[in-house]
Amino acid sequence: MSISKCIDQMNEWGRKQVPFLFLIDFEMEKPRVWRLDQLGSDEILFSLNGFSNARENLPALTDSKLDSFPISFEEYKEKFDFVHERLLYGDSFLVNLTVKSRVELTASMLTLFYNSDAKYKWFLKNRFLCFSPETFIQIKDRKIFSHPMKGTIDASLPDAEKELLENKKELAEHITIVDLIRNDLSRVATNVTINRFRYIDEIKTKNKKILQVSSEIVGDLPENYNERLGSIIVSLLPAGSISGAPKPKTIEIIQEAEKEKRGYYTGVFGYFDGKNLDSGVAIRYIEQDGGNTFYRSGGGITSQSKVQDEYEEMIQKIYVPVA
Repeated sequence: MSISKCIDQMNEWGRKQVPFLFLIDFEMEKPRVWRLDQLGSDEILFSLNGFSNARENLPALTDSKLDSFPISFEEYKEKFDFVHERLLYGDSFLVNLTVKSRVELTASMLTLFYNSDAKYKWFLKNRFLCFSPETFIQIKDRKIFSHPMKGTIDASLPDAEKELLENKKELAEHITIVDLIRNDLSRVATNVTINRFRYIDEIKTKNKKILQVSSEIVGDLPENYNERLGSIIVSLLPAGSISGAPKPKTIEIIQEAEKEKRGYYTGVFGYFDGKNLDSGVAIRYIEQDGGNTFYRSGGGITSQSKVQDEYEEMIQKIYVPVA
């Protein structure tokens, strides 16, 4: 399905208040949309903020070990240096750089779907598993919400929360994304404001806890917003938190640095229930490709970024959120 046909379909179902599910890749080349009343659970499993098609009988999790084999520091540095140079030139203020790390799992992706704890989960058979903590947009009672997430730290570090909130690089990165998302929402909504700025969420993994920083932005939609659901969603893509600012030039930099398509990684997925909409950003992502399994991770790069810190953050984000 082309992105234009996807938009038309979502607009039509939104106008008719038909519940549907959607999945849009980062490049917007392979979007998919399904009516909820016609969706089976053989290919797709999802759990979106409590709304799910997963059965209650969970496959037992006996071992959730994940061994990761990240790219070398030298390989990462080459990509980082390219991005950093473009930042110093002024081509971008913030670039989200991501890489693939080969991983080996002791549990199947299906088992991990059922036993992982995340706000937004999606399993596409023989393709990928995503357990994302990040909201893309929510629509409730004609209000549109976004919760951009920028800033991560190991919760076990001394004064971790203070260190994260007082880090000047992390603050600059977060401000840039909040400003970008606020501008994005202003294209489709009025009275766009920041409800909460830089609040902390704690994410539990098998071996540690991670602190992440988010903000909440909200605006008012027109009365007939449901007739333009597809148009609204696609006009906000790609999500600012996993691309950067300004978007057009930053996406060019990402493509040159990463040298491969992201596909559904860092795309968006969600559902419309006939009235309200909820969706997540496809991060914390495991995919199967060519007989191997890969974990995709990364982070925002600014002119203040240090390559060693960014490399370690990329590795830190390789985890499965199970107890």
